[in-house]
Amino acid sequence: MTKVEITPLGDVRCLVGEGPLWDAREQALYFIDLLSKKLWRYDPATAAFKSWDMPGMIGSMALRQQGGALVALEDGFYAVDLATGAVAPFALVEGEGAETQFNDGKVDPRGRFLAGSQARSLQETQALGSLYRLDPDGRTTRLDGPIGIPNGPCWSPDGGTFYFSDSRQGTAFAYDYDVATGAVAGKRPFVNTGDLGGFPDGATVDADGRYWVAVCTGGKIACYLPDGRLDRTVDVPCNMVASVMFGGESLDRLFVTSIDPAIAGRPAEPHGGGLFVIDGLGARGRPEPRFAG
Repeated sequence: MTKVEITPLGDVRCLVGEGPLWDAREQALYFIDLLSKKLWRYDPATAAFKSWDMPGMIGSMALRQQGGALVALEDGFYAVDLATGAVAPFALVEGEGAETQFNDGKVDPRGRFLAGSQARSLQETQALGSLYRLDPDGRTTRLDGPIGIPNGPCWSPDGGTFYFSDSRQGTAFAYDYDVATGAVAGKRPFVNTGDLGGFPDGATVDADGRYWVAVCTGGKIACYLPDGRLDRTVDVPCNMVASVMFGGESLDRLFVTSIDPAIAGRPAEPHGGGLFVIDGLGARGRPEPRFAG
């Protein structure tokens, strides 16, 4: 078996590093810092970082087929011109933004963007969040709720299963997904990561259908088979690991974002909030779709 190697990348430290997104077209990685209100880009070929300031807390992002990006801020979805940094409303969501903010999101196989909202305050015990689908024409549809802390949206290789976590419940759920319409049904528990010492955060599915999830506060990444059985775990040098995404020329490198433990009142860590890459896992991802709007 190939030796697994974990390499810290650069000196960028996020408060809440989330949403790694590998763009096969550019051969570059995008990720976000929710609390610092920044969108980041990392170029492995040059080791260069670039950032764009956002006008609000950024929960997730997608790249657009026509160029530029789409970001989920507190009250809805905004278009970003990556050339100029200009940010403009694309689709605001009624009822969101006052006490809530958007969190994790990802693009489905047909170019729709699915993202969840949550209470702004982590001390809020009531589940105030929802799962939304943003269609390319700007229409938004509420798919599920209430949700505590939404995380880890991703799909099986055939698109027929949608995975989505409520981190507050410590559980990742599986839904039946209609790729033609973007509808969800048949929600059921998929995995609970409590026995691994943390809660499910960002996730991705590899080309063989295995589900890889960051176990936040558990200091590890877990890989599950499609039937929910734990396949393996990988320890990482950061307790609050946040999200994962396969990238690289062959899509066989796992990029990992993390959270600065200080924001949770935890002891400082040398690599807290840093970006990592893991090589030698023997798994490959799939190219991420772009938002079709």
